[in-house]
Amino acid sequence: MKIKHLSLLIALILSLRTFSQNIQNNPQAQHGNKFEQLGTILPTPNDYRTASGAPGSKYWQQKADYDIDVNLDEKNFKISGTEWITYTNNSPDVLTYLWLQLDENQHDPENNMNYMDESKVNEMGTDQFIKGLKQKENLAGLGDKIEEVTDEFGKPLKYTINQTMMRIDLPKALVSKGKVKFKIKWHYKMSNRMVTGGRGGYEYFPDDGNCLFTLTQWYPRMCVYSDFHGWQNKQFTGRGEFALAFGNFKVKMTVPADHLVCGTGECQNYQQVLSAAQFARWQKAQTATEPIEIGLLADATEAEKDKNTTATKTWIFKADSVRDFAWGSSRKYIWDAMPVKCEGKRVMCMSFYGKEAYPLYRKYSTKVVAHTIKTYSKYTIPYPYPVAQSVEAANGMEYPMICFNFGRTEKDGTYTEGTKNGMILVIVHEVGHNFFPMIINSDERQWTWMDEGLNTFVEFLTEQEFDVNYPCQRGPAHKMVDYMRLPKSQLEPIMTNSENIYNFGANAYGKPATALNVLRETVMGRELFDYSFKEYCKRWAFKHPEPADLFRSMEDASAVDLDWFWRGWFYDTDPVDISIDTVRAFKVSQGKALVIKMDTVITNPPKKDFEYISQIRNKEAGIKSLVDIDTTLRDFYYHYKPSTEVVKEIKDRNENFDLLTDSAFQKMDGSYIYEIKFSNKGGLVMPIIIQWIYADGSKEIERMNVNLWRKNEKEVYKTFLKDKKVAAIQLDPFKETADINEKNNTWNIKVEPSKFDVFKVKTTNIRGQSKGTNPMQKAKEKK
Repeated sequence: MKIKHLSLLIALILSLRTFSQNIQNNPQAQHGNKFEQLGTILPTPNDYRTASGAPGSKYWQQKADYDIDVNLDEKNFKISGTEWITYTNNSPDVLTYLWLQLDENQHDPENNMNYMDESKVNEMGTDQFIKGLKQKENLAGLGDKIEEVTDEFGKPLKYTINQTMMRIDLPKALVSKGKVKFKIKWHYKMSNRMVTGGRGGYEYFPDDGNCLFTLTQWYPRMCVYSDFHGWQNKQFTGRGEFALAFGNFKVKMTVPADHLVCGTGECQNYQQVLSAAQFARWQKAQTATEPIEIGLLADATEAEKDKNTTATKTWIFKADSVRDFAWGSSRKYIWDAMPVKCEGKRVMCMSFYGKEAYPLYRKYSTKVVAHTIKTYSKYTIPYPYPVAQSVEAANGMEYPMICFNFGRTEKDGTYTEGTKNGMILVIVHEVGHNFFPMIINSDERQWTWMDEGLNTFVEFLTEQEFDVNYPCQRGPAHKMVDYMRLPKSQLEPIMTNSENIYNFGANAYGKPATALNVLRETVMGRELFDYSFKEYCKRWAFKHPEPADLFRSMEDASAVDLDWFWRGWFYDTDPVDISIDTVRAFKVSQGKALVIKMDTVITNPPKKDFEYISQIRNKEAGIKSLVDIDTTLRDFYYHYKPSTEVVKEIKDRNENFDLLTDSAFQKMDGSYIYEIKFSNKGGLVMPIIIQWIYADGSKEIERMNVNLWRKNEKEVYKTFLKDKKVAAIQLDPFKETADINEKNNTWNIKVEPSKFDVFKVKTTNIRGQSKGTNPMQKAKEKK
C-alpha cells in the first residue's frame, strides 16, 4: 500500500510539474482575472438598490426642513442664529437619537485641532510650522457654541458633542414615517479664512478696511441616515466633504444695511432691501440678453468709503429641495445678472464680486455660469433650480445654486492668460457641482471621486464647448500619464476613502475624469456612453447614489460589459502601457507571401498644437464653441497663439522574417500581410488603437476591442491584410488611452527625445567632462 501511495504521489508531482511547464511555455494559458466579473466586490442588490443600478421599489431617504434666523455682527465677526429643524423619518427603522454636523468645530482646537495633519521639525522657520505650534493660541474662541437645544414646546433636549458631531437624544423614539421638530440656538466667532483656512469666514482688505463674508457650513446640519450606511457621522477633518439630506429652507439674514447679499435659492424681499434704482435694474435683468449690472461698481466703491455698521437690513431667502444653504454678504459686492433658457426653463445666472475682480468677472463670470448650466443640462439632467450664482472669494467651493470662486486682476486691471483660464475652470467646476453632488447627491465624506471626479469629467466637456482651444488640464488621457507612471507605492485606487487619499487632486479629480473620458471616447463610444450616463443621472437625481449604482447603471443601459474597466481603472493602480514588440511584414506575389524589405523613408509633416480625440470629434459633430458664437468673450489671448512644432521622422528598419507557405495566397496577389505582437507591459488592459502610415503618405486608424486580451492578458498577436504597403505603425496616435510609455508605441518611427531626455544627456556630458571622463573618450579608451 505504501509503494502504491508513493507511486501515486510521484505521478501527481510529475503531472503538476508538467502542467506548470505547459503554463509557462504556453502564453495563451497566461491570463489572470482582469475580465472576471466584480461579483461580491459590489454590494448585494436588494429592495432599496437593484441589480440594474436603479433605486429599488422600497428605496427611501430622510428629509430635513430648516427655518433659520441669523445675524451677522460685522464689528465683532460673530454669527448667531436660531434654527428650527423638522426631521422626517422615511426609513423603516425606529430612531432613538439624531446626529448633526457642527462643521465650525473644524477650527476649534479643543474639538478637532486638525488631528490628521502632521508637522516635522525640519519645517522649522516656515509660517506653516510656526502657525501649527501656536494652533491653540491662534484658534482660541473658534468653533460652534451651542446655547440651547429644545423640542418644539421649549423643553430642553439632552445632547452630546463629539468633535464635529452632535448627538441629540430623543425623549420619545421616532418611528417610521414620523416627524420631530426641535430648535437649536447657537453662535460662533468667524475665522479669517485667508489665515486659518477652510471654506467659510471672512477676508479682510486692508486697502479699504472692508471684508467679504462667505457663510458656509455655518449652521448645525442634519447628518444623512441611509439604507447603506446608517448614520453617516464620520468626523469632518476638512478633507472629505459632506453628506446631507434634502429639504426646504427659509432663511432670514440680518446684515449691515449697506451690504448686498447672495444666497442659495431666491430672495423673497428684493423690493424692500434694494434701492429703487437697484430694483429697477433687477427687473430689467429678467429679460436681458447680456449681463445687467444691478449693484454698480460705483455703488460698491462709494459704500467702501462710507461704510455703515450700525443700521441693518433683513434679507429673506427660500430654497426648496436642496441639501444645503450658503450665502455671502459684503458692501464690496458688484452684482450682475442675466437669464438663460435651459430646456425651456428660465434660470437667472448671476455673479457677485469685488472691484479687485471687476475686469475679469464683469466680462466672463455670468456668461460662463450660463454656459455651464446649459452644457451640464445637455449631458446630465435639465437644471431644476431657478438661480445659479458665481461669487468671487479667492477660493473655490460649491453649494446649491451658489459657489465661491477666484479670479482677481492686477491693480491696473491687467491679467495673465493663466489667471483668466484658471478663473473659467473654477467657475465651470464649482457651478457644475450643482449637479454633482447637489442634485445627484453622493456621499462626499466616503467617496470624493463620486462628486469631484464625475464633475471634473463634465467640466472637461463644458470647457471644450466654451472654447475648442481651451487648455483643459483634467480629462484628456495624456494629462494623467505622469501620475499613472508613478511608483505603485505612491498610488492608490480611485476606490479609496476620502480621508485616505494621498494624491488627492490626481486620484479624486483627474483620474476618474480621465477614466470617464476614455470610457466615452475609446471604450463605449459617445452614443452609448451619453445615454447611459444620463440614465444614471436621471435615476439618482435628488437621491443618494453609491459607486455600485453608477457601475451597474452604465452597464444596464448600454449592454456593454464594463467590469474589466471598473476593476482596472477604479479598483487597481496598474497603468496602461501597450507595446509593439515585433512586426512581421509580407507581400503576396504569385501566390507567395514574400518578406518585405523596408526601403522607403517618410517624414511626418510638422504637427502644431496636438488635438486630442474629443476635440476632433467635436469638430466632426459640428459643435460650435461659445467664443465662436459670442465673440465678445475673445480677448488679446484669443488672437495670440504661439505655435509649437513636433516632428517625427520615419526611418528604415529591416527585420529578418520567416517565409509563409503559399497555399493560402492564390487570390491575394498585390496584398500585404502584417503580423504584430503586442505586449501589455503596464497591466491595465485597454482597446488597441493603430494608426497605419502607408508608403504613399496616407493614414488609416484601426481600433481593436479590449476583448482581444481576454485569453491572454500579457501578450497577443494580430494579423492584418492591407492592400498597400505600410511604412510605419503608431499606437494610440491621439493619446486617448493614457499610455505611460510612447517610446514602445511605434514601429519604424523615430521619436524625437523629450526636452527632459535632452537635458539629461547634456547634464551627463557636462558632469563627465568636468571630471575629466568624457563619456565618448572613455568608450574609445575601453576599445
